[in-house]
Amino acid sequence: MTTAYPQAFINQIDELAALAPVVPVIRIDRIEDAVPLAQALVDGGLPVLEITLRTDVALDAIKLISENVKGARVGAGTVTNRTNLQQAIDAGSEYIFTPGATPDLLEAALEANIAMIPGIQSVSEMMAGLDLGYRRFKFFPAEAAGGTAVLKSIAGPFSDVRFCPTGGIKLSNASDYLALGNVMCVGGSWVVPDDLIEAGDWDAIRTLAAEAAALRS
Repeated sequence: MTTAYPQAFINQIDELAALAPVVPVIRIDRIEDAVPLAQALVDGGLPVLEITLRTDVALDAIKLISENVKGARVGAGTVTNRTNLQQAIDAGSEYIFTPGATPDLLEAALEANIAMIPGIQSVSEMMAGLDLGYRRFKFFPAEAAGGTAVLKSIAGPFSDVRFCPTGGIKLSNASDYLALGNVMCVGGSWVVPDDLIEAGDWDAIRTLAAEAAALRS
């Protein structure tokens, strides 16, 4: 077995989570949208950006944003295997989000020496991560998996674990999650709606970002 997940990565994740209450979950279809979209989000107060590996240009977008948007803290999402993981690292990802937590992927992140927030739905999945030293998880899909009620229940026996719930979270329910002591931030795509990206309406996205950033005011 590889070395346990370093405390330094837990500290890094906590530092990132403290920067803003919401991590935008971003799908980029056109590479020309990458930099202005990221700039609008950073200007609105959301510097921690999860670029999902759901499109052909996602890796190029990570690289462009990392190199051109001052203040952006860029990571990859929808990382599902070792190949995705290495591609995301090579593109310049500072951290990794995954939708699930297979044993091989948990081990791969340890071997690659990068901060990762594994996705879990169940306590058993979480415990597999805990055995390797992980203490920060993505609860996904949050609303479908039981929402705040599940996270409240987990807090008792696992008081040192913190979560970034993602999936079904929007402005109207984000505060319910952020009020929980074991929630460090939430992930959401409501701040990056497809129609606004398609229209290139960066001012509207900046406004949505500022509204989301104010959730921790």
